[in-house]
Amino acid sequence: MDSWKKWEIKTIDKKDFPKQLREIKNCPKRLFYRGNWDNKIFEKSLAMVGSRRMSRYGQEVVAKFMPKLVANKITIISGFMYGVDTESHQKCLEFEGKTVAVLGGGLDVLTPAENGNLYNEILEKGGLVVSEYEIDFQPTRWSFPQRNRIVSGLSTLGVLVVEAELKSGSLITARFGREQNKKIYAVPGQVTSATAQGTDYLIKNNLGQITVSADDITKNKLINLQEKLFND
Repeated sequence: MDSWKKWEIKTIDKKDFPKQLREIKNCPKRLFYRGNWDNKIFEKSLAMVGSRRMSRYGQEVVAKFMPKLVANKITIISGFMYGVDTESHQKCLEFEGKTVAVLGGGLDVLTPAENGNLYNEILEKGGLVVSEYEIDFQPTRWSFPQRNRIVSGLSTLGVLVVEAELKSGSLITARFGREQNKKIYAVPGQVTSATAQGTDYLIKNNLGQITVSADDITKNKLINLQEKLFND
């Protein structure tokens, strides 16, 4: 794949290293990436995560939210895995938005394997593919949870949890987001669904703001504040 030939490194000592990421605990010292790096892509950015076992409901939520998020020029950041991650990247591109994929392995290790076309499309449409790992690093059980701190850390608007089980990477991302003082948005789900238990837990315990439409994000005053901070 032509898009896979060139890769570069962004190091923490460089001025254009994302300042919102520089501020997080255990900040990566370097990021390997493909794509044309421009920090404007993160100016209004939202981490969008959810279950690998995405339900029909989760798919419908992504489809409902995405047009307005893209219309507001919000970049979607996700983890490139099965389910909600992949759906979020794909829907963002479908509506001609920009998206950033943060991998749990190296840039040359495609996980999942069937996402090759998605990888290329992200790059062709002005997005980024990012990893803190060497380009041939094989993902492990610990590298995916570690990846999640970068997914949340790169966002400026917060973390939207579409659906999640109680023990899930999505809740790990939400926890990282809270530790990073990010806004956490949670979509309520059916009480009989395992993939709703995590989001309902966040809402019930005041760990995430109940979110029923993209308006709950796009009309949040935090957007204007983040734009001001980013541009100062």
